[in-house]
Amino acid sequence: MNRSLFLPFLFLFTLLVQSQDQEVSITVDTLSKKVYMLTGRGGNIGIYVGNDKVFMVDDQFAPLSKKIKATIATLTDKPITYLVNTHMHGDHTGGNVNFNIKVTTLVAQDNVRKRLQDKGQQNLVAKKISREDYEKNLPEITFSEDLTFYDGDETIMAFHVHNAHTDGDAMIYFVNENVLHMGDTYFSGRYPYIDLKSGGSIDGYIAAHRKALLVIDENTKIIPGHGRPSNKAELEVYVTMLEDIRGIIQKELTAGKSLEVVKTNTALLSKYDSTHGNGYINGEKMRETVYTSLSSN
Repeated sequence: MNRSLFLPFLFLFTLLVQSQDQEVSITVDTLSKKVYMLTGRGGNIGIYVGNDKVFMVDDQFAPLSKKIKATIATLTDKPITYLVNTHMHGDHTGGNVNFNIKVTTLVAQDNVRKRLQDKGQQNLVAKKISREDYEKNLPEITFSEDLTFYDGDETIMAFHVHNAHTDGDAMIYFVNENVLHMGDTYFSGRYPYIDLKSGGSIDGYIAAHRKALLVIDENTKIIPGHGRPSNKAELEVYVTMLEDIRGIIQKELTAGKSLEVVKTNTALLSKYDSTHGNGYINGEKMRETVYTSLSSN
C-alpha cells in the first residue's frame, strides 16, 4: 500500500478503536459479599475485596484500564495486591502493564509467562513496545499445577487445567465465598473458542469442566470468561452439550468424512447452533475446531 494512503488509513483505524473504547462501560455484578464480576470489553474480570487487599482476576484491554480502576474504586479503596491471569490472551492480559505497579504482583500458570515472553520478544524486536513494558507485562509468580492464597478465613485456590482453552489455563476458586472464575474454559451461553494453536483441545476443554464440577456445588456462582454469571446446573448442561458435539463429530471422522464436508454440513449441530452459535464461534467454526482437535489425537 502506498505510504500516503496507508497513514490516513492507520489514523482512521486508531480513531475507530479509541472511539469503541470510549463507548465501553464497565458494569458490575455482585456475586457475594466480597466477590464481584466486572464486564466491559474482553474477558470478564473477577474482584475479591479482602480484609486489607484486593485480589483481581484478569484485566481486559489496556485502553480500558482507567475505567476499570475507576470502577474498582467504587467498590473499595484497598490496594490490588495480586492480579492473576487465567491465560495469555490479550483480552485478559492487555492491562497487565497498567496494573503492574509496586504493590501489585502478577501471577499465572507457567505457560502463560512463556507465551507472553515469546510474544513480547517479537514486539521488542519489532520495536512495538519498550523493554520496561515488556517486563511489566510478565507474571512475576508462576505455578505448574496449584497455588493457594490465604486472606484471613478465606482460601483462594488457583489450579491448572490442561490443554483446554490453551495450555496455560487456570481456574480461581474463592472457597468461602463459593465463587469460581473459570476464565475462557467456559463461554456461558455460546460456543467456546478453543485455541488449538496455543495448546487447546476439545478433550481438555471437557475435562476442565468435569474438574470444575467436582469442586463446586449447587450454590456456587461461576464467572465465565465471557457471558453472564452462571452456576453448576448450567455448567452441567453445557458440558453435556460439548460431549454430544464431540461424539457427533467423532462419528463423522470415523466414517472418513473430510474436514470440508463436516464444516459445511449445517445439520450436524443444528440443535445447538440457534442457542449457542451466535457469538464469535458459529456452527461452522465449532465443527471445524472439534474435527481438527479430534483428528490430531
